[in-house]
Amino acid sequence: MRAPFSVPLRHESSLFLLTRHDHSGNVVAQDEPLPFHGIATLPGLESAFVWTTSETPSTDNNKGPEYDGNSVPLPGLRLVSENGTNCRYTDLVPGGYIPRHRTSSVDYNVLLFGTLISILPDGSETVLHPGDVVVQRGTAHAWRNPGPNWARWVSILVHAEPAKAVDGEPLVDFFDEKKDE
Repeated sequence: MRAPFSVPLRHESSLFLLTRHDHSGNVVAQDEPLPFHGIATLPGLESAFVWTTSETPSTDNNKGPEYDGNSVPLPGLRLVSENGTNCRYTDLVPGGYIPRHRTSSVDYNVLLFGTLISILPDGSETVLHPGDVVVQRGTAHAWRNPGPNWARWVSILVHAEPAKAVDGEPLVDFFDEKKDE
């Protein structure tokens, strides 16, 4: 019998299409399946790095050796490309939870399907439905999927200067690997 976290989504339906210019200036398109990666410390969570740039503004030919587009996750649990951008999908199993974390970035999150709850440090919760958008500006937050179905959202993270506390000290990036609900 399968473990509850091994229930797969149909990832094969997700396609990555990259258009770019070749050395002659012609438009070239390549497509491939969007690869999803599990995160060992977070059972029930899978993600796909769609595209990462290493600088902003980026060049239209940005496909450097350190970030090779859709299939190269950032090292460790990093979500933000320093001075760059990151577009990613996240899938969360029913009942799944992503612990509280903060990144020095502006995050544009769009829920594609399922139900998702955004949880802030004061305990306030906002229930999100498909099409809802959350913009996070360096704030600590957690996610929970209360529904009977998987939740999938796309996030575009743009590196930013760290948010600052009232005393002017920068708020540090963190990721709590414990469940803090």
